[in-house]
Amino acid sequence: MDDTIAKLTKRYKTNCPFTIARALGIHVRFHDLGQSTRGVYYRKLRRRLIVIHNELSAEWQRFVCAHELGHDRLHQGLSRFFLEEHSFFHPGKFERQANRFAVKLLTSTDTIGAEETVERFCTRHGIPGEMHQFY
Repeated sequence: MDDTIAKLTKRYKTNCPFTIARALGIHVRFHDLGQSTRGVYYRKLRRRLIVIHNELSAEWQRFVCAHELGHDRLHQGLSRFFLEEHSFFHPGKFERQANRFAVKLLTSTDTIGAEETVERFCTRHGIPGEMHQFY
């Protein structure tokens, strides 16, 4: 995961998930996804699409984009919907990996200060409080 993030940030000279997604040819769209869904990554044939709930705060939209980008980079060929409906494998592991990917990507251009807490570091990088545990 660290190598993947390092290659992405080096190649595209940014850790902005929207810029990286665009450079990779992933379409990012914003739609109302209802109460319980923040984002979706979808791959159909050669088209890749990230859909983000349009009523989320800018902080959450950025995190969700990074999370869905994590699915694109880490879980190629896997569909969460297929896993839930046709196998006994629980997709929770993949969600945790995508959360960790998002946190690492969004903090990749900086290191935690000597006297800085993880919470403060993550907050400084715009990571929602619920996601600090994935640092």
